[in-house]
Amino acid sequence: MTEALDERKMNVSVYVSSDIITLHIMSTLRQLADRLGVSIATVSRALNDKPGVSTKVRQRVLQLAQELRYHPNQAARSLATSHNPLILFIVHRRQFSEAEDPFYPNIVQGLEEVLSSEGYGIMLVTLSDSQMAAGPTEVRAIQEQRPSAIVLAGPDISSSFIIATATSGIHTMLVDNALRNTSLPAVLPNNKEGCQAATNHLIQDHGHQHIALLRGPEGWISSDERAAGYLSEIEAAGFQPFIVTANDTTIQTGQEAAIQALDVKPETTAIVAINDAMAIGALRASRQMGRSVPGDLAVVGFDNISWAVYADPPLTTVSVPMLDMGRLAARVLLDRINGTLTAATRTIAAAQLVIRASCGC
Repeated sequence: MTEALDERKMNVSVYVSSDIITLHIMSTLRQLADRLGVSIATVSRALNDKPGVSTKVRQRVLQLAQELRYHPNQAARSLATSHNPLILFIVHRRQFSEAEDPFYPNIVQGLEEVLSSEGYGIMLVTLSDSQMAAGPTEVRAIQEQRPSAIVLAGPDISSSFIIATATSGIHTMLVDNALRNTSLPAVLPNNKEGCQAATNHLIQDHGHQHIALLRGPEGWISSDERAAGYLSEIEAAGFQPFIVTANDTTIQTGQEAAIQALDVKPETTAIVAINDAMAIGALRASRQMGRSVPGDLAVVGFDNISWAVYADPPLTTVSVPMLDMGRLAARVLLDRINGTLTAATRTIAAAQLVIRASCGC
């Protein structure tokens, strides 16, 4: 019964643009399932980074998928023939359509510093929702440029798109993201420890007991890990956690989440935001509700984007070494392209609390 339900879900998740393509995908999934002696539902789980599949079976599915160049159309079979010294840096389109969180351009700069010295160029590609649903062969830059490698940045790129890219034969790695069940090279900040430091500072150095967390969608690894850091410190102190979950991590959603937090629990005296954009939204909400920062409300962010120091008041935040993350990602990619690194490694970049005025210091 469970497998039947999963298969129906899988039909929806792999639907691209027509019944013909859907039937082709189903046929390919059946081929994989038949070759491996497992159910279609099991193959679907493995290709979507879902739990419920053993490590051994998951590896077999991904290996065979790469051998067959599994993808919603046959164009994927030719992707692995690339020798173009070009790296594609792909982010969700909203990351650049909303210029309120200048996070990824700094990572691109770090990548470019290392890659250019080795004769590689880098191209920025923004990914729409429809392209993400259709898969990498619907991204023109991938088909036309045939890059040596692809960097997929941010927690809002779907697992199915990531795995489809990785099994297309192109070297693929993640930045500011990681899969939970599938091994792929990844570089990301120390989200949990960073949020632990921010929460602990509010508790130990300022005596706050009623601290709210403004977080992004569940399933985004940055939100989940940062929330885990907040929870560990709140629970260790014996306080009651209070988390407001938003459907995005923007200034607007931060403002709305902070208003909700202060409405539901007026006793809240401090806010930890999952990123600086949401923290800036919380500063706006505090002014809207007549609360001064830091007099009535302490606010702490995460990322240390360039705008954080210009917030009013300047924002206490957890600094993410964006340039270093880009440089680390470039070196991992070059090692994989050159064949000197074959294991899928997860590289964690240190995150450090930067104290400014918004926390009350």
